Amino acid sequence: MSRRRSGLGRGLDALLSASEGGERLVRIPLALIEVGSVQPRSRFDEAALEELAASIREKGLLQPVLVRPKGDGYELVAGERRFRAAQRAGLSEVPAIVRELDDRSALELALVENLQREDLSPVEEARGYARLSEMGLSHEEIARRVGKSRSAVTNALRLLQLPEEALVALEEGRITAGHARALLMLPEERRLWGLREILEKGLSVRQAEKLKDRLRAAPRRPEPHPELARALEE
Repeated sequence: MSRRRSGLGRGLDALLSASEGGERLVRIPLALIEVGSVQPRSRFDEAALEELAASIREKGLLQPVLVRPKGDGYELVAGERRFRAAQRAGLSEVPAIVRELDDRSALELALVENLQREDLSPVEEARGYARLSEMGLSHEEIARRVGKSRSAVTNALRLLQLPEEALVALEEGRITAGHARALLMLPEERRLWGLREILEKGLSVRQAEKLKDRLRAAPRRPEPHPELARALEE
């Protein structure tokens, strides 16, 4: 059994070992596998998919996907990238580990498998950690599952404190993770201003990090005289 799991990653292997229910390795027709709601990835690198598909055409799919029974077929739990590449490669069936899993276990496995990859965007990574946190896992537990340090998990989650416009810009590659961290140095109410400064002026990360100093140096608007303030209120 350990040989079957060797390519799945230590965090995923631990989850599989802890999950209840039987497990078997079989070949399943692609037509019987449904990409379900537990899949956390929203975007795939087309060039990387084509490259993987070419490798599968030449050597076959060496690492099985993970599925759970659903109706008359199966629901994909882990390995969506391999599954899509196998479709492109023209395979009719794939090796699969079949595992009885409840919804929570399936989602946790899907998240951990994806978070162990190196090609996730910073926002996808942060949202994956957030979903695991919502399931009751501590930052320490998440770090252990995905093979990262606790500080890496905590810092990634901080990105979700940014306004949605900044997260979209990060996803689209208009700003980098370094720019995003620089925005987090600003007061919450000034982060959209900081984003506009970065985008409109093409600031480097180093320049973006100095935006907080510009805010400190900016003269504060003088408070109105108390009597004038009362007159304005009247």
